[in-house]
Amino acid sequence: MPIHARHIRRFGRRLGLKNEWYLFLVAALIGLAMALVATAFLWPLEWISQQESELSSELIWMLVLIGPCVGGLLVGLVRRVINAPYIGPGVTTAIYAVLRQRGRLRWRVGLQQWICSTLTIGSGGSAGAEGPIVTIGSAIGSSIGRALHLSSQNTTTLLGCGAAAGIAAVFNAPIAGVLFVMEILLRDFSLRTFTPIVIAAVCASASTQGILHDEAMFAIGPEFLLQEGEFRMSYIPVWALLGLLCGLIGVVFIRTLAVSENLMTKCPVPFWARPAIGGLLLALLGLGFLLLTGPTLPFFYGNGYPEIASLLSPDRYLPENSSSTIGWLLLAMIAMLGLKLVGTCITIGSGGAGGMFAPSLMMGALIGGALGLSLEWMGLLEHGTPARFALVGMAAMVASVTHAPLTGILIVYELTRQYEVVLPLMLAAVVATVVSRWLCQDSIYSARLRAAGIRFGGGGEMSALCRLTVQDLLLDEAVTVPAKASADDLVQLAEDSNASDFVVLDSHGQYLGMVTSQDLKATLVFREALPLLQVSELTRTDLGILTPEDTLDTVLEKFASTNVDALPVLVDGDLSRISGLVTRRRLMKRYQSALDEDA
Repeated sequence: MPIHARHIRRFGRRLGLKNEWYLFLVAALIGLAMALVATAFLWPLEWISQQESELSSELIWMLVLIGPCVGGLLVGLVRRVINAPYIGPGVTTAIYAVLRQRGRLRWRVGLQQWICSTLTIGSGGSAGAEGPIVTIGSAIGSSIGRALHLSSQNTTTLLGCGAAAGIAAVFNAPIAGVLFVMEILLRDFSLRTFTPIVIAAVCASASTQGILHDEAMFAIGPEFLLQEGEFRMSYIPVWALLGLLCGLIGVVFIRTLAVSENLMTKCPVPFWARPAIGGLLLALLGLGFLLLTGPTLPFFYGNGYPEIASLLSPDRYLPENSSSTIGWLLLAMIAMLGLKLVGTCITIGSGGAGGMFAPSLMMGALIGGALGLSLEWMGLLEHGTPARFALVGMAAMVASVTHAPLTGILIVYELTRQYEVVLPLMLAAVVATVVSRWLCQDSIYSARLRAAGIRFGGGGEMSALCRLTVQDLLLDEAVTVPAKASADDLVQLAEDSNASDFVVLDSHGQYLGMVTSQDLKATLVFREALPLLQVSELTRTDLGILTPEDTLDTVLEKFASTNVDALPVLVDGDLSRISGLVTRRRLMKRYQSALDEDA
């Protein structure tokens, strides 16, 4: 017999526990499971990275030229075999599940993302591991919620638990994992959602530390501050300037990725072949890099974490360790920024699987390092090295592309675990977010959703509307009237039924349109003309049609565009089956009730 949530609740009540105590237990189990899943997901990527560091010159040429193409082709074939819904890069798919699917994300979406991201990153695609682990965790959490037959709200919460646990396990950053889910994925800061997600993130991070012995993707310890000195507040204008630069580059990144996706969509090839085309373009970019530098694996291949660690090392910026002057090093870093941006847009825009965090972190480190080098070149860098600016740039760039400053601040803060870095991170991240939002309405995640006609809400209020559907409303009875009836008959029906909105049916009993209360009132002004009018002449056929699965934010948009007081609900879109009417009054009453539940 399948386990239902009500069985668990009944057992908990016997022990004197609250109704939804079991969510805390399930969240903890999800956190423990995600520690194992994240370790299994990262292991092949780390193994591939180790093998690449030992390649001969001939094999490097072969890998650079062939790897992305083969990897892209395999990604396309996997997508064709594992036919899972694809809305966009990993996190975008999880957000879509929250906004439009009531938290339902099939397990095969996570499986497809796991395989495709391993192929993409392992073969040289410019992407990160955090986006896929978010999707994998979200799919696991959602699948568990559906297996327990939980409500859509609790299923969505468990989806968030899986995502937060994934981020916490990959970055060894539980606070950042929680804020990522609350700020980007769910956009819901209610206590009933917050508590299970915290439990999942903490359990995942603690378990990962036990498995990997406190090793994250890359980490910076207290020795960084010993080398760099204090983060002096005299640099406040410089931190603000760094935020401005990251905001501008973030907008360029978002729009370039959108252009890349549009061009690939218009390419007259099957969808499964597009990642291979992207791999070919990336290989051509890698070929140009090899011709200039020799047999060295391009830095813009893979997740880029070794390069980020190098940018955060003060030794990277010492003149004696470089064959060029500071000026040449600055130009090289600017060129690296452009190559990483283009390489990422090619990889993700063509359908490759991977996350945006790693490329954003690397680009932010390059921007910050370049700014620090500029100050050093002008003799204005009195203490420390450009590495401190690279660190702050990482937070600012993540905040810029995601429009989520808290996530950017906390991910970088948890890499150092040192409070001294917080103030520069906060200033730069907030400035970057303001600039990015001012110039570009959408983040790197919401741009794809808006292109699909989905509005990305701004907080808990929109979250309440997105997770509820027409099925959660109490419908008014639909009063029907034939299209051939006279207006006199309609007025009599209004008096007998005490209704003001009427569903009009054609001669076959199918939905034709509605006579709204406004139209009826306008007709009553000229009562002498009623015997001459038919209902068909008063019918509005331009109104939106609702189904029981429509989310309430969609219903609200249709009310706003039609300016009526009621809309019909058709069962499965069948024009002959009308289940009732949704009214503005019912909609707002249910919305207020949902906000009260989250308080």
